[in-house]
Amino acid sequence: MKTKFACADFAFPLLSHEHSLDVSAMLGFKGVDIGLFEGRSHLWPSREFRSPRASARRLGRKLAARGLQAADVFLQMAPDFEAYAVNQPDARRRRKARDYFERTLDYADALGSRHVTGLPGVAFSGESRASSLARAADELGWRVARGREAGIVFGTEAHVGSIAPTPREADELVRRVPGLTLTLDYTHFTRMGVPDRKIEPLVRHASHFHARGACKGRLQCNFTQNTIDYARVLAAMKAAGYKGWIGVEYVWIDWEHCNESDNISETIQLRDFLRRTAERL
Repeated sequence: MKTKFACADFAFPLLSHEHSLDVSAMLGFKGVDIGLFEGRSHLWPSREFRSPRASARRLGRKLAARGLQAADVFLQMAPDFEAYAVNQPDARRRRKARDYFERTLDYADALGSRHVTGLPGVAFSGESRASSLARAADELGWRVARGREAGIVFGTEAHVGSIAPTPREADELVRRVPGLTLTLDYTHFTRMGVPDRKIEPLVRHASHFHARGACKGRLQCNFTQNTIDYARVLAAMKAAGYKGWIGVEYVWIDWEHCNESDNISETIQLRDFLRRTAERL
């Protein structure tokens, strides 16, 4: 099975961004997932978007110097999920979120990435889930269309705390929005005790993929504790004709116990397992 592996530029936040890219290259990755996470990553959209194309070109030169390419650009406009959720009830915030998405497309285009990821929105208190879902679908549909015009695939990550916290709801969302794809991360479902077989049908909707160790109760755990059958996941990818990047995405943040792993060691172990397994398929 032919595969393309990426590492997240936000996996090593205690290093400078340049050194984080150095580590990704030294670990033998060819791709990098770029995180534009306001307030919690090396690159904040509020800074990068003062001149999106110029900022992206500077980053592109840093990647090229290390033999890397951008696999994905992941936008998160605030540290919490609600403030600038795509389906924010506040129309002014939705307009700003659209503006930032347009800038993300410009940024990705100048960087050479043909994939952008965003979050799907949340279920807001004070209104029905149906209302939150309808607004999320409208906003995600607009992003799919704008991405298509720019020649960029848009994927959304169904996650803990989102409008689509289960495989069933993630599938419902994708079916509701023509052209929408998933940046698929099993770990958000595994944390809740959902078995691989119930997540697997989502592989056919995936345009990008995040991989790390997880088990029931833990969004991120060490490789020895991991319960996701990544050999089965890769086989499902092959059967579905998946052509996208596989991002090894360990993070180090004080959320969901994600600061309790040695990210370099865990990245190496999972990288090696995925490579060996893919070669046999």
